Amino acid sequence: QLQLVESGGGLVQPGGSLRLSCAASGRTLANYAIGWFRQAPGKEREGVACISRSGGRVNYAASVEGRFTVSRDNAKNTVSLQMNSLKLEDTAVYYCAARWTTGNDCARLLKAYGYWGQGTQVTVSS
Repeated sequence: QLQLVESGGGLVQPGGSLRLSCAASGRTLANYAIGWFRQAPGKEREGVACISRSGGRVNYAASVEGRFTVSRDNAKNTVSLQMNSLKLEDTAVYYCAARWTTGNDCARLLKAYGYWGQGTQVTVSS
């Protein structure tokens, strides 16, 4: 059974940076596409980024394009989300999720992912 644990959340001022990590256990992440999602209070969970099994393909939501970077290290079974130039509206609980696949693509679709971490809180506030 694949298990995912996020870390790296916290409180940061607008314009600041945070790096989230998603550590996997139980299975090798190399067989999974990974998505990063977030959910703000009172809002639906949304996909912000995803990365293919090999890391060769990534996709970002328009709201984070150019500010967030997703990467992975399959040898360490980890995926990271570097978040720069953070804005107030980036405040949310951030989740990583995994989708087993034989392809080399990814998608920011909630229903595509079967394994989820517990989330880590990111608060952007002055």
